[in-house]
Amino acid sequence: MAQVLLVNGLACKDAKLVKADDFFFSGLHLMGNTSNAVGSLVTPVTVAQLPGLNTLGISMARIDFAPWGINPPHTHPRATEILTVIEGRIQVGFITSNPENRLINKVLQKGDVFVFPEGLIHFQRNVGHGNAIAIVGLSSQNPGVITIANAVFGAKPDIPNDLLAKAFQVDVKVVNQIQSKF
Repeated sequence: MAQVLLVNGLACKDAKLVKADDFFFSGLHLMGNTSNAVGSLVTPVTVAQLPGLNTLGISMARIDFAPWGINPPHTHPRATEILTVIEGRIQVGFITSNPENRLINKVLQKGDVFVFPEGLIHFQRNVGHGNAIAIVGLSSQNPGVITIANAVFGAKPDIPNDLLAKAFQVDVKVVNQIQSKF
């Protein structure tokens, strides 16, 4: 019985069985559906969508934004991100680490590039009146993503409400209201 070789937790295909489709993805030319609560859609191209990326240390994504849509504050625990604006005007920013927690942000135009250091909380927002598009590159085939609000208020099981109320210095009712949205 042949053993399956795992690399980065994924099966490494026998070189004799590799096909062109293992290194191919189609779809970044298609606009994503931004009819959602945040007004954006990320179309990832990571090792999950493109097996040929395994061990290569790179991935990418397309981000579509409705007018004033956001890619909410999030972090990539395993990757630096570099973003290029393809269409529109996008406000971007990241927060430096404790204790400073300084906001570094800028409004980008078509053709502008911005980098988000690995692990730092960052966001994007379309500040134009039309749709906006960005293409991002990531320094990992499996960058991971932790959307801050989803993680904190949508954890299963819930993080105790009194703990979140104390952490955010708000009433427990406020925490309950926010958690009900996730």
